[in-house]
Amino acid sequence: MMINSINSSRRAVAPLALLLLAGAPALGQHVQWAARLVAVSSQKSEGKEPFSPSQVLSTPNALPLGQISNDAWIPRKEGPNEFIEVRFARSVAAQQVTIVENFNPGSITKVELVDTKNVHHEVYSNNKPGPLPEAYRTLEIKFPTAEYRTLGVVVRMNTAKVEGVNQIDAIGISDVPATMVKQAFTEEKGPEAVKSSQFDSSLVNLGPNVNTRYVETHPVISPNGRTLYFARESNPGNVGGGRDPQDVWYSTLLSGKTKTWSLAKNVGAPVNTPDDPNGIASVSANGQQAIVINIYNPDGTIDPLGCSISKRTRMGWTPPKKVEIKDFVNLDKEHVDFFLATSGRALLMAVERPDGLGGQDIFVSFPSPMETNVWTKPKSLGPNVNTAKADFAPFLAADDKTLYFASEGRGGYGKSDIFYSKRLDDTWTNWSPPRNLGPVVNSPDFDAYYTISAAGQDAYLVSSRNGTDGSRDIFRISLAPAFQPEVVTLVTGRVLDVNTGKPIRAIIHYENLLTGEEIGVTETDPADGSYTIVLPSGVQYGYRAEAKGYLAENANLDVNAKDKYSEQKQDLYLAPFAVGQTVKMNNIFFPQSKYYLNTSSYPELARLIRILKEFPSVEIKISGHTDNQGDPGLNLKLSQDRVNEVKKYLSSHGIKSERISTEGFGGTKPVASNDQEETRSKNRRVEFTITKK
Repeated sequence: MMINSINSSRRAVAPLALLLLAGAPALGQHVQWAARLVAVSSQKSEGKEPFSPSQVLSTPNALPLGQISNDAWIPRKEGPNEFIEVRFARSVAAQQVTIVENFNPGSITKVELVDTKNVHHEVYSNNKPGPLPEAYRTLEIKFPTAEYRTLGVVVRMNTAKVEGVNQIDAIGISDVPATMVKQAFTEEKGPEAVKSSQFDSSLVNLGPNVNTRYVETHPVISPNGRTLYFARESNPGNVGGGRDPQDVWYSTLLSGKTKTWSLAKNVGAPVNTPDDPNGIASVSANGQQAIVINIYNPDGTIDPLGCSISKRTRMGWTPPKKVEIKDFVNLDKEHVDFFLATSGRALLMAVERPDGLGGQDIFVSFPSPMETNVWTKPKSLGPNVNTAKADFAPFLAADDKTLYFASEGRGGYGKSDIFYSKRLDDTWTNWSPPRNLGPVVNSPDFDAYYTISAAGQDAYLVSSRNGTDGSRDIFRISLAPAFQPEVVTLVTGRVLDVNTGKPIRAIIHYENLLTGEEIGVTETDPADGSYTIVLPSGVQYGYRAEAKGYLAENANLDVNAKDKYSEQKQDLYLAPFAVGQTVKMNNIFFPQSKYYLNTSSYPELARLIRILKEFPSVEIKISGHTDNQGDPGLNLKLSQDRVNEVKKYLSSHGIKSERISTEGFGGTKPVASNDQEETRSKNRRVEFTITKK
């Protein structure tokens, strides 16, 4: 039984739907369609039912454009106060809003942009709404780029002024003024409708350091793009020799410029066993953890119907430990796939379950909120992804939204093709129409198991086309922008003791500072305290390390404006939990020259509140500091007003005021030079010191 090993009857691949965006070839990377419903004035139905507000999400649905459709929102009432408010997956410096009114247009009275601070900005007003001569309209609103970044849109309507049904099909934004929807939509005319020019190159064989005359399969690239894990079938170098069905091997990138790889090495025991098909399904962002197929029992036997996790230490990989998944069922005894999201917060799997649509379907589990190291009951990704036939080989890009997968139920160039789809909200059941990756990736031959680094520019897959001595090899292909996942920033650094500079073993948490939502969790390398996290663009993040006996000095990174992949180094510091210890509160934010708190300060303040409630005898002193710019007296007052505001917030959340003292120092205690803004900003800070424990 070859669980997770390539089967000749199955090729992994994912479908591209209609190309709805017209204009410049790379326009797709500039356009976003609504991803989440925030509020609505009225509705005829809920969920994904016909005419419900959620039909506004994702790309336009009507085929052809202008035709009344079940897949568009219809307000239930006829009156002057109808509205719908949506959010996008990430913030942009918008230049355009496009609203598709695909029946009875003309009722829109106002359009507002919502920025990252939830401030509304009007960009369109119509005081005389009324019926238009055309049956449908694509309302394009263009404007100069503003200083703020747009995260949402509110569309207001007076439906009483346009008799009959009013439908809104889609709401989109773009950071370029080019036309977003240029032509009427038509049905795709088969696989030939997807042009190979959507990729930047043809398949490139990784060469003899990786590929042999034996089958190489199931590549998994580390998020930093520098280590490639894969499996070899029946190779004499396997732990069990040529009769060993499958072992895990790895190769490292020797040159990013020439994209050459080192001579592959066997990972060895305990991940590889002599008589079983071993394989890595995914690796964590820092490369310190791997999800491996099969359950490794304490007696040395292998159970093929599950997965395990192994951690890399100084001595090598640890014995894989079973991943506990509630109500795990797989009726397909020959195939199963797993993939752990880069965030570590979602575990994808391709299994056949009684609650599926048929054959393998793709499901997702999440960390159980009540139990440690346990995952929730698998949840289907729904009919936008799954079909009545096999859907498998899921790979979720580092942006945590772009899913690449294989399907036998969507047609294409062979029995199964590779497709991709975008996650539109946090339900994990609302996905954009899958799009076929086209004939460069998909063919009548065997093509499977698609993986992409965090940079999103190169993909790796298995193909039997031009394989060594006719076997299956691993190939690389450069992706055109239309097929790339969303931009991310890869952050690396070490966790250090703030006093001694020595590395500390810790857990890293990172969150969206605007919403307070935790995005992901990872661990440091036990040897040197290093960590790696991946942050999708369009968000301001806070991140911190946690270790027993220490308090975190939180860091933050604003990647709202990032429009291309980047890497950044940021060390994190931990302060001993002791009397006299001072801790910087790096994620406390105020408007310039003001003392009231920005909402992005709340997550850090919430953690301080938890600490003070957990240790009711602890007392602290909060200190405020400014730079030396401007009047020293005003700076002193501003610093005192700011720490008083922090104390007020803590007191309003149940912390007794007598446990908190405050002092403002203005610019009298700099920690960096005031000569340049880059260093001067470090002097504008809030700290607390433990005065009693």
